[in-house]
Amino acid sequence: MIPYDFRYYKPTSIKEAAHLYQTITAEGGKPVYYSGGTEIITLSRLNLVYTDAVIDIKSIPECQEWGFHHEELIIGAALPLSFFDEKRDFPLLTETAREIADYTARNKITIGGNICGQIFYREGVLPFLLLDSQVLIAGESGVRRQSLKEVFIETLTLKDGEFLVQLTTKKIDLRLPSLSVKKRQQWKTGYPLLTVASVKKDGLLRFAFSGVCPFPFRSEQMEVVLNDRKKPYEERVLDSFKYLPKPVLNDTEGSSEYRLFVLKNTIIDFLKKLEGDQRE
Repeated sequence: MIPYDFRYYKPTSIKEAAHLYQTITAEGGKPVYYSGGTEIITLSRLNLVYTDAVIDIKSIPECQEWGFHHEELIIGAALPLSFFDEKRDFPLLTETAREIADYTARNKITIGGNICGQIFYREGVLPFLLLDSQVLIAGESGVRRQSLKEVFIETLTLKDGEFLVQLTTKKIDLRLPSLSVKKRQQWKTGYPLLTVASVKKDGLLRFAFSGVCPFPFRSEQMEVVLNDRKKPYEERVLDSFKYLPKPVLNDTEGSSEYRLFVLKNTIIDFLKKLEGDQRE
């Protein structure tokens, strides 16, 4: 049970949602945008989040969109993760999303909610970081489109009153050779230890990671080292660790030493499988 009262709004357009946020804020309120709501509900019960107004974006058509337009796949931020279980247009997203939580939770968690959340895993962003996707962000001043890697710096950097509407990815990139693996220390649906995702484009491998540092990331510096075929696999991987953006997590799911051990072996497996893959 959430230990406080709040007002609930369900706008049907981007403009209405952004205007509601500004109006409530001007009146001294603390509104939040809401799509799946699993994280807001959980953190509110723990008294880690407070809001007096919830703005539900699920009824905004653009936030529910799915389909191809001008050779791009458009994905609405309010689509639940379970939606991608049966979709085959973006295999890497399907493979990554189906490993997030269990099916019941994926019915509620949205792709936008996962990417914008506070929990440090946020695995849903990995395929989009790897494929240079773009995002559509809305606010009181209108709608803007930007490269995801420009605005995802440890987290999705949104201005006050803005929300994620859509993600777009080039159709030509969706079928690139790819892998996504989640490693757990415990049961099949337990919290992850780490997730590694990779694609092969123009003969080079790209890597993105979750659960290694306190935020998901893609490191082009690590990729340069990992693609140096003059060196053996293990040497490349160990050298790439010099470019990890922050110290490795050390928590109840696994020590930093154990995480690095699992990460090393996982990346070596990826190199073995994808370097010899000629499907491009």
